[in-house]
Amino acid sequence: MKINPKRKEKFLRIIDRCIQKGVLGMPMDPEREEFWQTIARSTIKERCKAIFNQELLSDVKFAVCSKGGSGSKTIPAHKFVLAISSPVFFAMFYDEMAERDCVEIPDCEYESLLEVLRFIYSDEAKLNPGNVMQVLYLAKKYMLPSLAHKCSVYLQENIDSSSVFHVLPQVQKYEEIDLLDCCWKHIEDETEEAVKSDGFLTIERSVLEELVERDSLNVKEVELFKAVDSWAKIECEKQGLKTEGSVKRRILGERIVKGIRFPVMEEKEFASVVLDSGILSHKETNDLVKYFNSVPNTSLEFSQENRKGSLVRRVYRFSSFLEGWKESSKFCDVIGLSCDKDINLCAVRLFGNKGKEYRLHLQIQSDGSDLIRSKDAQYLPRQIKSEMGSYPGFDVMFKPPIALKANSKYWLIADICGPPSWYGKGGQSCMHCSGVTFKFYNLDGMAQRVKKGQFPELLFTLA
Repeated sequence: MKINPKRKEKFLRIIDRCIQKGVLGMPMDPEREEFWQTIARSTIKERCKAIFNQELLSDVKFAVCSKGGSGSKTIPAHKFVLAISSPVFFAMFYDEMAERDCVEIPDCEYESLLEVLRFIYSDEAKLNPGNVMQVLYLAKKYMLPSLAHKCSVYLQENIDSSSVFHVLPQVQKYEEIDLLDCCWKHIEDETEEAVKSDGFLTIERSVLEELVERDSLNVKEVELFKAVDSWAKIECEKQGLKTEGSVKRRILGERIVKGIRFPVMEEKEFASVVLDSGILSHKETNDLVKYFNSVPNTSLEFSQENRKGSLVRRVYRFSSFLEGWKESSKFCDVIGLSCDKDINLCAVRLFGNKGKEYRLHLQIQSDGSDLIRSKDAQYLPRQIKSEMGSYPGFDVMFKPPIALKANSKYWLIADICGPPSWYGKGGQSCMHCSGVTFKFYNLDGMAQRVKKGQFPELLFTLA
């Protein structure tokens, strides 16, 4: 088809002005007969992506808060594109009475709405921990099930102990069943770490009630009680109440208190932690003291059964942590270990540095150099709270766990690529944890003091 030269010249001038104003992102070749719709944009998806967040042809604007609530920003959009993607937008723009050229969105931030619109125009969204929950909320609000599914998958792949209690309440609200199951599964597998997170202290009492009644938690009962007691103290402070035992008991309610399995604690744990909290009544305390001392016919209102979760235990190697360990491209971090009982190795923890990314090749070998397991991955460290302090690090999980036999020697070999990390000092050659004795070795094979380096913690279960 021949194009009128004058019409072509006029149209090219319009396109040129659009490019200069930033309306179109791709430069035009004035010698070509194709216009912006056809320059490297052979599909409707590519053409929609070209007009995303552009003034060209837009007929509506969204006014939304910028991050931090400092003023508002606008996003240009196209009613037709929105309407064919969302029944909510269809009703908003094409009802008989619909006459809206500017829509104010008060319940989200600019960055989150931008990703929702990006998905509508391109089936793509740049999700990250800071925006995914708000994007999920908007996907539900505007009836975009494909985007909601994308958010759910992202969360399932990225959820960890530090975030799970922040995610759980909103997942319950949105009725995302698969994601809800994923949250509870993570809480059950990593209970001890999850209940020590900041997010745990913000949960609703209904969530705490459900938590303490779960039979498959992986946590020592005394650690679960410490977390519950801390939650009660925070709630008292929020309400301006005294943090004394009777008040905490009222805040917790009977369902939570009766969900703690005090009889499975060691007597020393009960005496040093529970008694001082003041949460139990005088009669309950007396009955439990009698139970610990095997007084016959002692009646208890608390479950005497251990939880069925396979408790994940942690053995720590270092007495202190420092920053400045340089990862070498020529040398691997290596440590040998043996234990006097059969265990299942669930994970190895490594040091990193906050906000830095690391590439890792990890091998587990027997003393005869037989490869047992290897793993390649990229990791972004998070802040880990341990009995020895807080440090940036990451977990290398083994699914299924690796069965380590008693009195056999194994080697952990980590080839880490990345910027300088933290490291441990004051490492011990022999550690005792949950009735298991661990010995750590240097490359020379001697069970000598392993002073500093990587591998701060091993996570394991008893076989």
